[in-house]
Amino acid sequence: MLRKGPSWKSSTYRETPRDLFGRSGLRRHAGVFHLWALGVGAVISGDFFGWNFGLVSGGFGGLIAALGIMTVLYVCLCFSLAEMSPALPHAGGAYSFARTALGPWSGYVTGLAENIEYIFTPAVIVVGIGGYLGAAFGTSPRWAPIWWLACYLLFLVLNVLGVEISFRVSATVTLFALAVLLVFSLLALPHFDLRRWALENRGWLPHGARGIFTCLPFALWVYLGIEQLPLAAEETHQPARSMPHGILLALLTLIIFAFAVLILNSGIAPGAAAIGRSNEPLFLGFRTIFGNGLQTRILALVACTGLIASFHAIMYAFGRQIYSLARAGYFPPVLAVTHSSRKTPCRALLAGSLLGFGTACFIQYLPQHSPAAGVLLNMAVFGAVLAYIFQMLSFIVLRIRHAAIDRPFLSPFGISAALVAIAISGATLIALFLNPDYRPGAWGALVWFGCGLIYFAVYARHRLILSPEEEFALRQAQRIKAPEPLGDMR
Repeated sequence: MLRKGPSWKSSTYRETPRDLFGRSGLRRHAGVFHLWALGVGAVISGDFFGWNFGLVSGGFGGLIAALGIMTVLYVCLCFSLAEMSPALPHAGGAYSFARTALGPWSGYVTGLAENIEYIFTPAVIVVGIGGYLGAAFGTSPRWAPIWWLACYLLFLVLNVLGVEISFRVSATVTLFALAVLLVFSLLALPHFDLRRWALENRGWLPHGARGIFTCLPFALWVYLGIEQLPLAAEETHQPARSMPHGILLALLTLIIFAFAVLILNSGIAPGAAAIGRSNEPLFLGFRTIFGNGLQTRILALVACTGLIASFHAIMYAFGRQIYSLARAGYFPPVLAVTHSSRKTPCRALLAGSLLGFGTACFIQYLPQHSPAAGVLLNMAVFGAVLAYIFQMLSFIVLRIRHAAIDRPFLSPFGISAALVAIAISGATLIALFLNPDYRPGAWGALVWFGCGLIYFAVYARHRLILSPEEEFALRQAQRIKAPEPLGDMR
């Protein structure tokens, strides 16, 4: 019979549903290259679409400064994740870190925040895909939801077919997307003009320091998603070696391309002002290079590969993230059941797809002046930065209270990096509510988050399941607390 200590008072466990773990296994396949491709692929769409809205909010100067700040955030975050992920190699990722360090409530809050991020990020990306496909085929904006639905259906099937196919598709499309960005960067150089950075003759920093602050969510977008890699821990061969290498190599790749795209795409015609209002900024750049002919439409399709890479990779992420929380009882356990032969979280993938597509359609048809993609982007960033804060708090507590955990990799920056990441994440969370054009997204995410907390408080916390993450957390809690039992966990 299981016992609990003082920190377990607020939650209880029930008997594991019959054969749940037998029907919810995953298959190991990934190595360093697969993780690198998954990490880069999850983020690369940020270089094709989304970042450019920051040009309107803060001008080129505000956005480039914000990108520098976000680079510091992600260096601190990724080194901390590179330490935690091989030490706690569970499919729960951020949830499992917070659960072990801070208890069930914090584990759920972190998991719910990441759930918001992973549901809304592909919704943002699919809006961008619709924009590029509409530009390539000359379809009306009213067709956009049809493109979105087609993308969700196609990549839902690819993710359900198997982890081998998921990683193969991710690697192939990611390499192609990087090639597109490299070609664009080289061809854009002859067309580059510093004067294009000015926002409608108002200079590089039209809104002063406040512009830097309001640009933080859009600068974060070019890195958002790399933190999903720990979710692949149970599908990775040798996570102790592969996880740190995969995370840090992916980050280095993303830093290089983030600065190249921001500087060059903003510095060629039609200029920062027009780029900042577009749903297909790279397409505008290719049109400057090649003109308006058929080849430019073809290049719009080619440019779509970056969005497709991220869309596929983030679908992989929300499938595993919903699966892990359902396996532990935080979400309905029925969502943890995997495909009988493919061993993929098919029900979690379907649930996440329906939520993302439905939200994108809902926001698209709301009466508003700001683009649906910008609103959705702010919702995704809300979940991300909240999850970052809890992950870094978890890192600090794990370092102090769980020093005995085996750590195959140690972050050279330690607790100091975690504190820096918390400060920048907190500032970004505040910035989400300062831009009136996109503030509805932040409030919408807050409402979603509140509903999730009510569900856990009223129902789920009384029906948790001893999944691998929960058992690991319980063992760690018993090691650092006095052994006296305080009651049964049912």
